[in-house]
Amino acid sequence: MLNTLKKLGPGLLFAGAAIGVSHLVQSTRAGANFGFGLLWALLLVNIFKYPFFQYGPRYAMATGESLIDGYKRLGKGVLTAYFLLTFATMFTIQTAVTIVTASLASHVVFEFKPLVIGNLSINSVQIWTVILLGICTSILILGRYKLLDKLMKIIVLTLTVTTIVAVIASGLNSENTISLSQVFPEKSSWVFLIAFMGWMPAPLDISIWHSLWSIEKHKDNKEFNTKTALFDFNIGYITTLILGLGFLTLGALVFYNSGETLSTSASGFSSQLIQMYTDSLGDWAYAIIGLAALTTMFSTTLTTFDASPRVMERTTSILSNSRLAKSYNFWLAILFLGTLIIFFFLSAELGTLVKTATVLSFLTAPFYAIINYKLMSSNHVPKQWRPKMSMHILSWLGIIFLISFGVWYVTIL
Repeated sequence: MLNTLKKLGPGLLFAGAAIGVSHLVQSTRAGANFGFGLLWALLLVNIFKYPFFQYGPRYAMATGESLIDGYKRLGKGVLTAYFLLTFATMFTIQTAVTIVTASLASHVVFEFKPLVIGNLSINSVQIWTVILLGICTSILILGRYKLLDKLMKIIVLTLTVTTIVAVIASGLNSENTISLSQVFPEKSSWVFLIAFMGWMPAPLDISIWHSLWSIEKHKDNKEFNTKTALFDFNIGYITTLILGLGFLTLGALVFYNSGETLSTSASGFSSQLIQMYTDSLGDWAYAIIGLAALTTMFSTTLTTFDASPRVMERTTSILSNSRLAKSYNFWLAILFLGTLIIFFFLSAELGTLVKTATVLSFLTAPFYAIINYKLMSSNHVPKQWRPKMSMHILSWLGIIFLISFGVWYVTIL
C-alpha cells in the first residue's frame, strides 16, 4: 500500500489543480440551481475530455519529453502561440483562485471573527491573499517538486474524506426530495451551462502541466514509467469526478429549492457556503465543510502557482535555445508580483479579466485536444503506447464535441 502511494504523484497534482472553482463553486451552484438535473453535463464533459488529459502523462513517459517539447516538433509557431496564451491568462487565473482561497481562509480560520492587531485586520481578504502567496512561494522554493508531491497526497486525501463525510451527513439530514430527472437549462442559463462544462474538470492546458510533473516524478522515482503514470492519472481523474459529483450533490441536497440565492462574489459565496451548510447540518459541520472547502481551493492555488512558472520555464528555454533554462524562480517571482498587481490595482475589473481568460481557455480547448491527439498518434511515440481504436474513436468524438460546444458558445454570445 505504501509502495503504491509513493508511486502516485502527478495524478494527484492534476486533481489538486482541477478541483477548484469548477468543483467548489460551479458544481455546488449547478446542484443549487438545478438539483441533479445537470448530472448529464458533468458526466459527458468528463468522458469527452478524458483522452486529451490522459495524453499528457502518457506522451511524457512514452517519449521522455513533455508536451511542450512535442509542440516544438509541430513548429515554432505552435509553441509561440502557447507561450502567448499562457502569459495572457496565468495572472488572472492565479488571482481568481487565490482570492477565493483567501476569502475562505478569512472565514474558516477565525470563524467569522476578525483578529485585529493595531489597525490591521488579519482576517481581511487582502492580507490573506499576501499570506497565501507567501506560503505557496516558500513551499515551492524550499521544496520544489518533492515537497509539492508529498503535500498534495495529504491535501487530496483530506479533501476526499471531508467531502464524502459532508455528502453522507447532508444526505442523512436533508429533507429535500431527490430527483434524478435530467434537464436542459432555459436560454437564460445557457452561459452558466457553458461555464460549468467548459471548466469541468479543468481547462485542457493542464495536460501540459501534467506532462511536466510526470517528467519530474520520473527523475525522483525511476519506477514511475508509462504504465504507472496511466494508473496514477486514472486515480487522479476518478478523484476529480467523484468530488465533482460530491459538490453537485451537496448543492442539490442543501441549497436546491431552499429559496436562497448564492452570492456571485468570492467573499460572499465563501461565507454563505459555509454558513448555509452549518445551518442545514448543524454547528458540528462547520469544521468539516470549512476544511473541505479551504483544502479544495488551497490545492488549486498551490498547484497553479507551481505549474505556470514551470511551463514558462520550459517554453522560454526551448524558444531561446536553453539560454533561459533555469528561470523557474524568475517566473515564480513574476507570477507573484503580477497576481498582487492585478488584485490590488485591477480588482474592480477582475470579473472582466477572469471572463476573458476563461473564454480564451475554453475556446482554445479544441486546439489543445487536436494537438495532443496528433502528437500521441505520431510515429515519434512508440507504437505500443499510441491510442488504441477505442481511444481514437473517443478522441474524434471529443474533438467534435469541443468544437461544436465552442461554436455554440460563440453563437449565443
